[in-house]
Amino acid sequence: MAHAAAVAKPPRPPRRRRASATPRRLPYLLIGPAALLMLGFIAYPVISVFYYSLQNYNPTKPWRNGFAGFDNFTRIFTDDPLFWDTLVFSAKWVFVEVGLQLLFGLALALIVNQTFVGRGLGRALVFSPWAVSGVLTSAIWVLLYNSQTGITRYLADMGIGDYGTSWLSDTSTVFPAAVVADLWRGVPFFAILILADLQSVSKDLYEAAEVDGASRFKQFWHITLPHLKDAIILSTLLRMVWEFNNVDLLYTLTGGGPAGETTTLPLYIANTSVDAHDFGYASALTTVAFLILLFCSMVYLRLSKFGGEK
Repeated sequence: MAHAAAVAKPPRPPRRRRASATPRRLPYLLIGPAALLMLGFIAYPVISVFYYSLQNYNPTKPWRNGFAGFDNFTRIFTDDPLFWDTLVFSAKWVFVEVGLQLLFGLALALIVNQTFVGRGLGRALVFSPWAVSGVLTSAIWVLLYNSQTGITRYLADMGIGDYGTSWLSDTSTVFPAAVVADLWRGVPFFAILILADLQSVSKDLYEAAEVDGASRFKQFWHITLPHLKDAIILSTLLRMVWEFNNVDLLYTLTGGGPAGETTTLPLYIANTSVDAHDFGYASALTTVAFLILLFCSMVYLRLSKFGGEK
């Protein structure tokens, strides 16, 4: 009987313990404090800019402070010729700088990607300007452009040009002088990113192309460039945003002069807020600049087909 009862009642299966949700939530709990701090440091300034763009806010004239609605934006597009002048110069600055930096950066990357004696030292020298801050870069070039002790003095000694010539105070030479100074620091950025992508190109592709009789130019055009497409698009987009927002180098190098010839839109915003204390109007200018950058970035990524087939 006892045996029959034991057969009739099968043993209970072991209870499954409910999986704890804590291990799955642990990564989010760990990154939560950092994410909240980043959100606070990013979201609060952005919201503040949008808020003050709708205000008349000048600490030196508190009796004029108050809600302005869209008056600041109306003033930008209808009653501020400096906005259009600085916007046009910003577009010119970005186009020239990014184009030349990409061209020279690609050439440098192709050179240091070759095998030669002292390649490590050569790469370090090529990339070192990128580690220098914008203010220090401009200070170096201010000394190089000094009319008494800089390049123009030595050129005058060689019979090229006149003594006392200052390229940064002449409206005909200040733009190319500023472009050269920023090229010295910006070219290594492209060289670094492009060289990193060049390292992943399979050597078998070049060997097969050589067997088929392809020239160096055809190898570059049909193998190297397609492989570098996404790296070039991404680095170009990042550099366009940074060059558009370039303030430190131009402010230290030229101060936006002479006669406003090198005043970009961000530099105009900085002067409006810091010097004129018109934070409401400066916030409206910042909002417009943000929308311009957002629109241009979306159009650029759309047209370039970033992430698509190579």
